[in-house]
Amino acid sequence: MPSGLKINDLYAGYNGTQVLKGINLDVQPGKVTALIGPSGCGKTTLLRCINRLSELTRNCHVKGYIGLDGEDVLNMDPMLLRRKVGMVFQKPNPFPMSIRENILYGVKAGNLKVDSQAVIQSSLSKAAVWDELKDRLEDNAFGLSVGQQQRVCIARCLAISPEVILMDEPAASLDPSSAAKVEASILSLKDEYTVMIITHNMQQAKRISDTTVFMFQGEIIEAGETDQVFNHPWRQETREYIDGRFG
Repeated sequence: MPSGLKINDLYAGYNGTQVLKGINLDVQPGKVTALIGPSGCGKTTLLRCINRLSELTRNCHVKGYIGLDGEDVLNMDPMLLRRKVGMVFQKPNPFPMSIRENILYGVKAGNLKVDSQAVIQSSLSKAAVWDELKDRLEDNAFGLSVGQQQRVCIARCLAISPEVILMDEPAASLDPSSAAKVEASILSLKDEYTVMIITHNMQQAKRISDTTVFMFQGEIIEAGETDQVFNHPWRQETREYIDGRFG
């Protein structure tokens, strides 16, 4: 069973500017949680706090509690944390090496004892790209289409068997066909992984998520089951954002 996340009183900012203003959120295990809200509302900062990439930004300050398996993420060894919490970015970032070596990069870096071929096939299958690439494993990943590169990055993340997968607009730079395949991959991850995804595509959020969280100006305005948030929102701000009146 994958792990959920418990976030309490999380504050974060850069150079004295407060970005997250007391975030409280329970992320359900084995579900897809969509983060929606206008640009600059703190969605990416929230994800970066969860796997502590925020620490790579100068003058970033974070305080609060992020619980994973009952342990505070902010006090964990960062390398161990990033084996448990993987991340996929908006723009594909494959390494300049073969598809095979891309998938096994984290496995080798962590000295994990696994059946390499089984991991490659399983990871690429879950990323909905095995059939396309099974005969091209020695090809350089830079030679793939952008959509294939993004799914290889998802597979690379899956290869180390994380508990949580964070995705920052993973389909934003893709054509509709490739975006649909990434969505299929995300749906296939449910139950086995806990997924948090940032998206500005409201239809995508409705298609793939179980829970939706609406953020605005560094705060969570509303969170609940996706059907409820989109069809029966409690807050006027949520309704106006979903209807496209701002953002």
